[in-house]
Amino acid sequence: MSVARLKKELVDCEKDKRLTNISVKIKSRDMKELEGSIKGPPDSPYEGGTFVIDIKIPTSYPFEPPKMKFRTKVWHPNISSQTGAICLDILKDNWSPALTIKTALLSVQALLTAAEPDDPQDAQVARMYKTNYKEYVRKAKHWTATYATDSKPTYPDQVKKLVAMGIDEKTAIGALQKSCGSLEQALEALFN
Repeated sequence: MSVARLKKELVDCEKDKRLTNISVKIKSRDMKELEGSIKGPPDSPYEGGTFVIDIKIPTSYPFEPPKMKFRTKVWHPNISSQTGAICLDILKDNWSPALTIKTALLSVQALLTAAEPDDPQDAQVARMYKTNYKEYVRKAKHWTATYATDSKPTYPDQVKKLVAMGIDEKTAIGALQKSCGSLEQALEALFN
């Protein structure tokens, strides 16, 4: 591992973090463990979220790709909803020593808006993406609000409807959070 190159890459990430919406922190003295952070892209279900990515630098870096996985839970066909593993070609077979930590993180950020459901990391999410895109977007937004922001979703319009039906506000919010904001699913859970 070239420590000088890695230091230069980290300086480059820091210099451009306002422009790129990515940042990187050193997590170990030997620089083999880093923590990346990416902002959810605008006009995507991930907008408004900040996603943390664990990065492990192999001894043979830059000739071998960094190992990256999401620490923040994310609902996406190419990211495991259980482990955070990422299915992205440049992190595997298409890695080149010309690429950097910054370009890898930018590619992961771009993946959030360009899912490849035919080459999934998470088959359940890919199936939803292909068969019920509207539900996929709703759930991805819910996961973003729940796991990638400092505040929990409150669903004010749906809460008003449930309160109008005689359900107290706290119970309504809890049912909506468990059902990812789906009024129908919340009603089913409350009345079954």
